[in-house]
Amino acid sequence: MFRSFSTFVLFRGERCGRAAAERSCERKTFSILQSYRGCSTAERSETNQRKATKTTETNPQRAEVEQQRRRGCQRKDSFSQWPQTVSSRFHYSIYPITFSVGNADEWKKLFKPCAAQRLFLPVILKDVDSLLYVDTDVLFLRPMDDIWKFLKAFNSTQLAAMAPEHEIPRIGWYSRFARHPFYGVTGVNSGVMLMNLTRIRSTLFRNSMIASGLSWENLLHPLYQKYKNHITWGDQDLLNIIFHYNPECLYIFPCQWNYRPDHCMYGSNCKAAEEEGVSILHGNRGVYHDEKQPAFRVVYDAIHEYPFEENLFQSLFYPLQTKFLDTVNTLCGRIPQVFLKQIEKTMRAVYEKKVVRRVRLPRE
Repeated sequence: MFRSFSTFVLFRGERCGRAAAERSCERKTFSILQSYRGCSTAERSETNQRKATKTTETNPQRAEVEQQRRRGCQRKDSFSQWPQTVSSRFHYSIYPITFSVGNADEWKKLFKPCAAQRLFLPVILKDVDSLLYVDTDVLFLRPMDDIWKFLKAFNSTQLAAMAPEHEIPRIGWYSRFARHPFYGVTGVNSGVMLMNLTRIRSTLFRNSMIASGLSWENLLHPLYQKYKNHITWGDQDLLNIIFHYNPECLYIFPCQWNYRPDHCMYGSNCKAAEEEGVSILHGNRGVYHDEKQPAFRVVYDAIHEYPFEENLFQSLFYPLQTKFLDTVNTLCGRIPQVFLKQIEKTMRAVYEKKVVRRVRLPRE
């Protein structure tokens, strides 16, 4: 089995503008743009991610899917097995991997094949105003619309949003090991990233190379050339460097929106998730496919096995709840409410909406 870590992008034609007063975004249809780096496990993760997205949505929408994949990866049509009412809301277009500056082969090898593609989205998607980038090992445990609301919270200088890499500096990777500048005290994790592309394209970014500032596209290649021998996590490190010099451009959302094993494997350290539950589950380190963090895997497996039945509690939540009993003796499994709270809340909302929609008031 070839385990690969591909990327996943969701974007809408939302117009949020530059001014702080422009807080109302015009919502249009959203699309999904994907960069493929392999088959098998990556394909299963991709399918599971879309399945979770459709399961937790409270306002059904039409999604268009644009894929970028390498030759030789014959993707199975797993969506043909979904109910027509669900699969009909996905449409696909295939685009080539594109790097607009520098050596394409060099960019492809940064961290993992094609991981650097996300850096070029503002350049490639010129007609897109704003997007949500997520890795394929990300699962939505509440409606996707909820994270889009952060776009409206941006002030006049903010143009992207990410969660901290860690909550506790003394055990964070960047605060202990980084050999380059990074954002804030612990750095940021780019596995879930909101981007206002309109603002990114029109901003000059401060840096350590040119005093006058550089546009996003003109900054990428010289930044990589300067730090390529000092970075470990590829494109994420470059994003940390950019926002180290431009902190006013970044909005930080709580750790519950990018919940990773680091938030529980050293003891629970994401207070927002403890209070409200996990909103977005990020199974990095391959934890959906091994036995290192069973709590993450049981969520992934429950969604994978969900048969798209009407009763979400009977076919998804209760089986998931039962599986968590086997994880209570693990570091992350001993706090099951963190994983289950938002799922239960979302399912109740879906159920209540269906009941309200189907109940007709009696005629007078």
